[in-house]
Amino acid sequence: MALKRIGAQTVKLSNPPSIISTASIVGPKEGEGPLKDYFDIILEDDMWGQESFEKSEAKIQEEAIKLAISNANLSPNDIEYLFAGDLLNQIITSSYSARQLNIPFFGLYGACSTMTESLSLGAMIIDGQFADKVVCATSSHFSSAERQFRFPLEYGSQRTFSAQWTVTGGGATVLSSTGNGPYITYITTGKIVDLGIVDVNNMGGAMAPAAIDTISQHFKDTGYNPVDYDLIITGDLGLVGKKIILDLLRKEGYDLSENYSDCGIKIFDGVEQDTHAGGSGCGCAAVVFNGYIYKEMMKRNLNRVLLIATGALHSSISTLQGESIPGIAHAVTIDNMIS
Repeated sequence: MALKRIGAQTVKLSNPPSIISTASIVGPKEGEGPLKDYFDIILEDDMWGQESFEKSEAKIQEEAIKLAISNANLSPNDIEYLFAGDLLNQIITSSYSARQLNIPFFGLYGACSTMTESLSLGAMIIDGQFADKVVCATSSHFSSAERQFRFPLEYGSQRTFSAQWTVTGGGATVLSSTGNGPYITYITTGKIVDLGIVDVNNMGGAMAPAAIDTISQHFKDTGYNPVDYDLIITGDLGLVGKKIILDLLRKEGYDLSENYSDCGIKIFDGVEQDTHAGGSGCGCAAVVFNGYIYKEMMKRNLNRVLLIATGALHSSISTLQGESIPGIAHAVTIDNMIS
């Protein structure tokens, strides 16, 4: 019997794991944005001494994982599982990171929802007493994502106003069966929602319906309401997706106008940095959570947060074949206190 399951899509953890450390590494553009003081490392150039953008991304993720482990005063030998994924074909960034770390590895693909997918699975593994310490991580890189999913950088294509800027960055979280919090207390696993959008330059529109589905189901399952949270934040819906979220959830009876934001909006100054609809990519939710949100929770400026990372589960092949873009969103509740 699934004793920890409540409602249709949510689990309430009996022994909520503690977030005992995090790490965030970002590129130069992200380091010029409004959240620059929250990141552990800001790169001076997005190649970071590597021969390619893909190798740079692998280094970013690997170093973020190492730093999170070090920040917890642990070594890789203390970590029982690594949950990680990224945007590149066959999640090569995470596989090459895991190759260097010698930690038992679960490779994940949730596109830009991977941060909360990894936190969900890592938390359930600990709550189920299968491990005491795990690392959850993901990353993305503007240049590697652009040439895989859109156009070669040399092409110099004009960006539409609905387009978002893939974040160059990586974030990692160490979860433990013991610790003083913050804690992961609820997990709401999303379903695929696809309303037929085919425009790869409108990720906010493609992913927002999945986020709406998960958020509303989370409230139904848990009995919580928007006012019960200090912050409700999606992964990378940007300006387009944020408007859709606010409008459609209000029609369902949930007013998020006072405490809702989006990682893709917070990470850049859209006007000064010319990022159009905002940030995106696996690294977007990863660095905003492991940098800004975690540190604000440690300061007790935030005490309960609902983090919903959102993903567009398309590929370059599916796009060329005219397929629509499936959306997914996974939510985790993060509490400073547990009852």
